[in-house]
Amino acid sequence: MSIDTEYMKEDHHEHLRIHFFTPSDYEKSGPAWPIRLGSNLAKPNYHIGPRTTAYYYLLLVLDGRGTFVQNGRTHALAPGDLFCLFPQVMHEYWTDPEAPLRKIFLAFDGKMALELLRRIGLTPNRPHQPSARVEEAAAAMISFLEKTGSDVAEASDLGRLSEFYRIFAALESEHAPELLDPGEISWLQRGLDYMEIHYADGITVEEVARHAGVGRTYFSKKFHERYGHTPVSHMQRLKLDEARMLLEQTAYSLSEIAHSVGYPDLFSFSKAFKKHTGLPPRQYRQQRSPS
Repeated sequence: MSIDTEYMKEDHHEHLRIHFFTPSDYEKSGPAWPIRLGSNLAKPNYHIGPRTTAYYYLLLVLDGRGTFVQNGRTHALAPGDLFCLFPQVMHEYWTDPEAPLRKIFLAFDGKMALELLRRIGLTPNRPHQPSARVEEAAAAMISFLEKTGSDVAEASDLGRLSEFYRIFAALESEHAPELLDPGEISWLQRGLDYMEIHYADGITVEEVARHAGVGRTYFSKKFHERYGHTPVSHMQRLKLDEARMLLEQTAYSLSEIAHSVGYPDLFSFSKAFKKHTGLPPRQYRQQRSPS
């Protein structure tokens, strides 16, 4: 599978083509949406990291060899490999100078992004799939890249989402994940749904587990195995994602936002928000207010 290098820009360590999307409100109201799409051809000195990313990055190796490190684990990269960079997790990867990497990649986000990755067999504990059959998905990504700037990929959010999900549909058909028992999926989903609805109501993990019909410890263990993070961190992310939206789109006071998303006081909200975003809520709002 080849990539046209005609539109690539050259810098000191790679030839790169990248397109940035601006998701619509409709896209951001859904389970997941694309943020960046691109392809690259590494030079012999290509080395990324160590660093973290704010989004999920799905990368397909089309040619060449290299090394990928994440969560303290090292993976050899080869043609046909599939790997993922998870947000806020330190990662590093580089090329074999004798066989420069050629990749195509997709950055995305959304509250169900982890579930999309799980459906193609990737999790925070298993971020790499060697010798994956990615021909159909690579073709879908290249097609999407070639359409960027057109009415389909740029002007229409439905067009973008169609291209986006076509990539995951192609990967899902080739990478059947190791699913949990159907009964476990059912009660885990009940717990997830309960959190999605009531996260701002001061609910506890014990209450979520009770609603799902299992004990707290067992629920937490299975939830982490499936989604890659704890129920507590999931509820916190739901709260803070809602808080970011309220800071950007409303004139509510910080105290009103804190109470709206389930924090008992402004201090605990500000502390959690700064830890999550790197900025206190007041500064976050100032930076995103229209000039």
